[in-house]
Amino acid sequence: MPSLPALLPIIPFTGPVRGGVTLPGSKSITNRALILAALGPTTVTLRNALFSRDTQIMIAALRTLGFEITADESALTITITGGGGKIPQREAQIEVGNAGTAARFLTAFVSLHPEGIYHFDGDEAMRRRPIGTLLEALEHQGATASARSFPFTLKTAGLRGGRVPLDAAESSQLLSALLMVAPHARAPLTVQLKGETVSRPFVAMTERMVQQFSTPVVDYAIEGDATAASYFAALALVTQGQLTVNGFNLSPSALQGDAEFYRLLAAHHLITPSDQRVASGHKRNGFSADFNHFSDTFLTLAALAPLLEGPTQITGIAHTRKQETDRVAGMARELRKLGQHVIETEDTLEIHPRPLTPHIEIETYHDHRFAMSFGILGCHDLLRNGQAWLSIKDPACCAKTFPGFFDLLADLRGNSVLL
Repeated sequence: MPSLPALLPIIPFTGPVRGGVTLPGSKSITNRALILAALGPTTVTLRNALFSRDTQIMIAALRTLGFEITADESALTITITGGGGKIPQREAQIEVGNAGTAARFLTAFVSLHPEGIYHFDGDEAMRRRPIGTLLEALEHQGATASARSFPFTLKTAGLRGGRVPLDAAESSQLLSALLMVAPHARAPLTVQLKGETVSRPFVAMTERMVQQFSTPVVDYAIEGDATAASYFAALALVTQGQLTVNGFNLSPSALQGDAEFYRLLAAHHLITPSDQRVASGHKRNGFSADFNHFSDTFLTLAALAPLLEGPTQITGIAHTRKQETDRVAGMARELRKLGQHVIETEDTLEIHPRPLTPHIEIETYHDHRFAMSFGILGCHDLLRNGQAWLSIKDPACCAKTFPGFFDLLADLRGNSVLL
């Protein structure tokens, strides 16, 4: 991907979007598949794998732990030789950056070593993200952790099994981390949830993938990223056009719960999806929805809300205050800069559309979802002259999950029809 400037003006589309895009592989599936393949007894090739900052962090960590991995970015394949539930390196320094899946999954993963010593650290944002309740659960299994947040050193004793209490209210990844390693405990391991967890579809994804890897796997295909697909549904709406979205799976058999975003917009007639195509719908009314189960996509709708008629209310998002950044507060702040009336509570955003304020620089808080969501809003031809009216700070933060996002937007813009 070519380097991006620190501040990227978004050139609007002057006509309806047309053409097609191919989605990158799902980050959530790629990083789960890497862990499950490493736990397995065979050599596995992952196909349509995502190559992004978060997956590269996972690959680097697994190599540090002694796993043999061959990655071919041009072919979108990753081949990994599993250790059959064993961790080759007894001691390692593991850097997780701000990759939540790597942070939580690797913490549980290394706990399989009967006498390991692992030093974990992440960037400044990761030091504020939830990990403490997972460490408490692992201590019930005999591990000891030097702290309840990053950085910490984890001394491991294997997983003895039995009932493990876990509070996963702040992140479903805490539960998914334990579910992936549970089959390799010395005795059956049962996770006893303290309260509820968020983003339940991601837990269901983990359970299904654990089942898929319960027998030897040689090749494993990664679905296209359903969260990334939300941006192209939004683009069809913003430009009143239509797109082919290759790699998107809307069927009930799909692993990713974020496909619900398409169903939600379709139910309100904002888009019309069919097979792998999405077209703008015939209505533009705001609506209310609970995003607890597919919260990564709430920013896509929030950024669209200024173009809708009437208020949009988004609920079930309190847990996103502890993701890459405080997404609720950040979204409210940026929308207000754009002239919108926003009512913010701990768990809710209510957005009342007002005329958009032009010539605004959007702060992304090092969060890829801010960059991509507002990048789509900027495709709206607000000034009706094809001139940029919105700019994105730090657009390169998209490398976390979608390194080529802005290149794809530029290609699609070239295909748009002039009004």
